[in-house]
Amino acid sequence: MTQAPTPRRTAVDRFLGIVEYAGNLLPHPATLFFLLTLAVVVASAIAAQFDLSVAHPKTGELVTPVNLLSVDGLQRIMASLVTNFTGFAPLGTVLVALIGIGVAEHSGLIGACLRIVVLNAPRFLLTPIVVFAGVMSNMASEIGYVLLVPLAGLLYVAAGRHPILGIAAAFAGVSGGYSANLLLGTIDPLLSGLSQEAARIVDPTYSVNAAANLFFMQASTPLITLLGWFVTEKIVARRFPDGDYGRGDEKIEGLSAAEKRGLAYAGIATVALTVLVLLATVPANGALRLAGETDTLKSLAPFLNGIVALIFVAGALVGIAYGVGAGTIKSDADVVNGMSKSMGTLASYLVLVFFAAQFVALFNWTQLGLIFAVEGAETLKAIGLPKIPLLLCFILLTAMVNLAMGSASAKWALMAPVFIPMFMLLGYSPEVTQTAYRIGDSVTNIISPMMSYFALVIAFLQRYEPKAGIGTVVATMVPYSIVFLIGWAALFSVWILMGWPLGLDAPLSYPAVPSAAG
Repeated sequence: MTQAPTPRRTAVDRFLGIVEYAGNLLPHPATLFFLLTLAVVVASAIAAQFDLSVAHPKTGELVTPVNLLSVDGLQRIMASLVTNFTGFAPLGTVLVALIGIGVAEHSGLIGACLRIVVLNAPRFLLTPIVVFAGVMSNMASEIGYVLLVPLAGLLYVAAGRHPILGIAAAFAGVSGGYSANLLLGTIDPLLSGLSQEAARIVDPTYSVNAAANLFFMQASTPLITLLGWFVTEKIVARRFPDGDYGRGDEKIEGLSAAEKRGLAYAGIATVALTVLVLLATVPANGALRLAGETDTLKSLAPFLNGIVALIFVAGALVGIAYGVGAGTIKSDADVVNGMSKSMGTLASYLVLVFFAAQFVALFNWTQLGLIFAVEGAETLKAIGLPKIPLLLCFILLTAMVNLAMGSASAKWALMAPVFIPMFMLLGYSPEVTQTAYRIGDSVTNIISPMMSYFALVIAFLQRYEPKAGIGTVVATMVPYSIVFLIGWAALFSVWILMGWPLGLDAPLSYPAVPSAAG
């Protein structure tokens, strides 16, 4: 039997092979944080031995490294192992938010909403609606990957278009537009919690709320939708022409009478909840406002502090309303099962958080974060790179790191304790740094083999193109990645130059601090 010739490897395939090989050399993120924690302990001893020190940027007091490779250090590590984990800021916020979202997902509400959006899309608006639905799906964690991406392929077949084109458009919205949305999702309290932990290395009282990037996210939603539409129709569609790609088993079920009734119930619950929130926030004596506070933004502190609780209540209440109407929730046991199911998906996350929490806590104890931040800030000041180019370089750095480390939370847990304090000492707020990070993290998701759902997308493609592999996905998605990076960076630059707030109670600058050298 004649052996089939080996396909010639292109430059893209070779590059992807290097990226995949390098990424595979990295240990599991939990193991990585464990190793980094050990490295921090050793580094603290070395720094203490060399007597490294800087002047605190706010108080002027001398900051020296704390040696954790000592009897006192060992006792502190052992005594705080549990509280480091339970007190880790992002942990509780994510768990609470996901419990509520779990009810909405388990009841079928989120799936029904996605289906009704894409099924009612006119053919000429099919692509922007699919991209938009992908962006919005991120408010419910990763449901867009497992529901919308394959659904888009079927939808494009029904419309006489290439299914891979639909999969690409949906994937671009879900993954490439991960940091755009009109509403808050589970990723927002997670990242803001990590940012707050990092900011407190410099300022122990600093607070970063979950809506810190909301305005920029909302403005990014139409931008990503339009850019995704343009790339799909003007670039990617050239490789995947229209035609009859049906195999006889492609069928998208319309909404049943019970599902329509469920959506009506959910709509009523949404309106009622919205009215209650408005009554609690708009009047000066509202329940979610500070009495006697004249500054509008400051008076809304109770509302801002309760964003996570609001996500929980909205997800649970609207999800229950849908389930009652659709018949998917018949008792309180069904509600609890939905909550439990969402918790079941977090097993690996909890393990990761345990080790990440130890790393962050020990890194903060050693004072190395502040020392590195002061020295790094002084170096950047000496270089004299202007604000916009500096932040754009940080976006590019994040995008490159994302090729080898796909987890958004793991990367930020690693990067935030270094870059947020450093940029704070340069006068940039944690909210600005977090926004720049989210842009870089999003735009290369769709070409990163290390992204957790990358293999699943390959499987969806192979349904229609059996020979599809990593190279197929990357070749298809690279135009989105490039265009999203350029467009998003441009929006971010204009936003910073105009001085617009990134979100609720989210300043662009951090109060000026004196030079550590002076």
